[in-house]
Amino acid sequence: MYLLQAPQLLDLEPFTSLPDELRRRQPSAWAEANRGGQPTDSFLEGPVFDQAGNLYVADIPFGRIFRIDAAGRWTLIAEYDGEPNGMKFIDDHTLLVADYRNGLVRIDVRTGQVAPLLERRNSERFKGVNDLVIDAEGNVYFTDQGQSGLHDPSGRLYRLRPDGRLDLLLSNVPSPNGVALSPDGRVLYLAVTRGNCVWRVPLLPDGSVAKVGQFFTSYGPSGPDGLAVDIHGRLLVANPGLGLVWVLNARAEPVVVLRGPAGASITNLAYGGPDRSTVFVTDSTHGRVLMRQLDAPGVVLHRGRGPRIVGRKPPSLYRRSVAPVAASQNALAALPSSALSQ
Repeated sequence: MYLLQAPQLLDLEPFTSLPDELRRRQPSAWAEANRGGQPTDSFLEGPVFDQAGNLYVADIPFGRIFRIDAAGRWTLIAEYDGEPNGMKFIDDHTLLVADYRNGLVRIDVRTGQVAPLLERRNSERFKGVNDLVIDAEGNVYFTDQGQSGLHDPSGRLYRLRPDGRLDLLLSNVPSPNGVALSPDGRVLYLAVTRGNCVWRVPLLPDGSVAKVGQFFTSYGPSGPDGLAVDIHGRLLVANPGLGLVWVLNARAEPVVVLRGPAGASITNLAYGGPDRSTVFVTDSTHGRVLMRQLDAPGVVLHRGRGPRIVGRKPPSLYRRSVAPVAASQNALAALPSSALSQ
């Protein structure tokens, strides 16, 4: 790639780490399949903020959802038989979660209650859903990644409409991962992890997609993961294999690069802070959250009312734990809890 101007390089700073008492030093089926059997005490993903400025993250291998306040204190709000990943709020108290094992589920952050929303399509299980985003009309776009890749480019992109209709938009993606919408909602950006790139998906007025193309190409052992967009339309791309976040302009040129500490695996990101211009990122393999102030706020995330679907209740899905645990390791207490956030 030839750049007319070198990007600005900024280092990510520590915000908070998962307390030792919350780390699970035990095997998991998820780690066996996705971490080569390495001991994995947590794997953080899916950062999203509530209106009060609290950050929520998922712990995939152990089916846990945590709330982190502005001082960096952690509270376990739900634990269930699942593998939660990307998350978005659909109202002040309900998270819509892309769960690799259970499809789309809803979690009440006040009680920790977990309820299925969409487990299957036409009686067929998903490959393993990964991430989601909601548009201004309440449509939920979500990725069905599974173990797809260049050897099996069969990952899918779906749209779930507010009336419950499910549209298959793409079915040929080698590992669809993070999703984000342009500020005007006319373009969806799709991280294609095993293709080491980001696709640009135009969303047409009739509900179809056309002229899907490759927007950005990365490199290294593990490609783009979580995505976010700022108010100027710049796309932020978490790149775990490189430990970086790319900030891309409209031509997909990196204008800023956020660099994590040595060995960091930067998987996903969300805008938060008092003016919504601080980026918080998950360093998944180390169980920590990093941050960096940028020069523009992120777009305000749409919520919608949630699709009107009721799934069948799996017998073990409601196992949960609500147990407050406080810690303030590497926290920046200067961020007020009333901070506006996306």
